[in-house]
Amino acid sequence: MPKKEKKKLAKEGFMQGVMTLMFSQVLIKVLGLVYTMYLTNRENFGDRGNGITAGAYQIYALLLTISSIGVPNAISKLVSERIAVGDNKGANRIFKIAFATYALIGLVGSMLLFFGAKVIAVYWLQVPEAEMTLVALSPAVFFVSIASVMRGYFNGRQILTVTARSQTLEQVFKTLLTVIVVEIVAMLSHASTEWMAAGANLATALSTFLGFGYLYLYYKSQRKVIANEIKNTTNYQYERVKDIVKKILLVSIPIALTAIMSSLNKNIDSFTVVRGLKTFMTETEATEQYGILGWKVDTLTSLPLSINIAFATALVPAISAAKAKKDKKTIKKRTSFSLLTSMLIGLPCTVGMMIFAQQILTLLYPNANEGALVLQISSLTIIFTILDQTINRSTARVWKA
Repeated sequence: MPKKEKKKLAKEGFMQGVMTLMFSQVLIKVLGLVYTMYLTNRENFGDRGNGITAGAYQIYALLLTISSIGVPNAISKLVSERIAVGDNKGANRIFKIAFATYALIGLVGSMLLFFGAKVIAVYWLQVPEAEMTLVALSPAVFFVSIASVMRGYFNGRQILTVTARSQTLEQVFKTLLTVIVVEIVAMLSHASTEWMAAGANLATALSTFLGFGYLYLYYKSQRKVIANEIKNTTNYQYERVKDIVKKILLVSIPIALTAIMSSLNKNIDSFTVVRGLKTFMTETEATEQYGILGWKVDTLTSLPLSINIAFATALVPAISAAKAKKDKKTIKKRTSFSLLTSMLIGLPCTVGMMIFAQQILTLLYPNANEGALVLQISSLTIIFTILDQTINRSTARVWKA
């Protein structure tokens, strides 16, 4: 079989990639809902445990946004453009430079979270119990940063099943490890809410390491194929390391800034909700109320967003490759389709959660079903966030670069 035909077999069609990622994202969120239900309904955890976990998780998410959000799309775009014109050597060089760059950024983020855990928990969050959850989460920043580069590389090669499998495996491990680790910690700590919350976040850190492990093993198995592609490359364009890093940052930073604004909003909640509510209720009650907002409601409203990300992820390499070939018809067709699908996902979810908020909470969290009004208000953001997600993480960034 000719080499060109072999290369085509390694790629996936746009819709195949979308469906693979969509199935993966649905499974991931279902598994996420499973362990959230387990934690919320578990004796001595409930909304208070959610409040401790959520406050720490939002700090982690902010560092994670800075170190990894936008990276997969940036790498995917640059790699797919190089491959589209036959420059496989240039595509691989972009990957290696990005990997080194974000390994450093991720390491700095992990160290900040680890060494600053006490200050953040006591003075920023005013939830001292969150200190150990921050320490437990700190390694995850590093592993997610380097894993995001690898996912971007495979997305750029239009091998989206690798990203889907790694994310699915990571969530499977997270669900299993959450139950196992929390139960072990509960036995050792006599069901301490604080230590169970730390155990849940330790499971998150371990699962990110295992997800990265899968990506690394797959990359290692493809080294000979990649080496042959590099050997047979055409149209190689040498670029200085500084220029490549600049290109990656120019694409990833605007996307990250959009995500950072959302993350900052949630961090403002983590800094102010407990602090403000303590004026009217006890610290334990205030933490429980924040647990409703920052964990239960966020889990439910993020479900449709995760499904929609399949389109945003698949759209970037598809449009970038079409742009490199100056195929405007394909660009318009795929962009319009993704925006329409985003509307069809977001609108029913918004309406459904507004109408059936209490029934949903009672079904999923029978031991802690408070928060219907919060869910109804939060559901209004779904449709707008989904459209922003599709436009800002794919179409707009591709054209701006």
